[in-house]
Amino acid sequence: MLHILFICTGNTCRSPMAKAIFAKRSDELGIHCIFSSAALGFLSSSGVSQNAVKVCNEIGIDISEHRPRVFREHDIDVTDVYVVMTAAHAQTLLTVGVPIDKIHILGGGIPDPYGSDMVTYRKCLKSIVDAIEEFCVMLMEKYPECRNKEQTDEE
Repeated sequence: MLHILFICTGNTCRSPMAKAIFAKRSDELGIHCIFSSAALGFLSSSGVSQNAVKVCNEIGIDISEHRPRVFREHDIDVTDVYVVMTAAHAQTLLTVGVPIDKIHILGGGIPDPYGSDMVTYRKCLKSIVDAIEEFCVMLMEKYPECRNKEQTDEE
């Protein structure tokens, strides 16, 4: 089964939002895979950003139970697709041996809203929602095996 890892700096805003939005959209589209999220930078002891929780709640997604975790060497052994938020995240993965063909920069890059106001978080969320839609299309084209058989046969 395909393994996807959503990555940002602290795993408190962008990657948890992207993972949750992907969870909802992949369910709607019949995409079957294993996915999680992780931090490449510092790990916050305070948990997920409250503004990220609030903007996700506005679209009916609950990320309040998310607990940040750090990228581990083990992730390299099991991950098929790395969904990163910036080119800098991609570069960091390249330096630890992740092949470039496994790295996808979401939406061409999603700016970090950490510490910003709700307007900035809403813009970030909108960018992620739009980018997840494009990512799902790419995923279904590149990895047709991640679609369920019934849905594939009907098309």
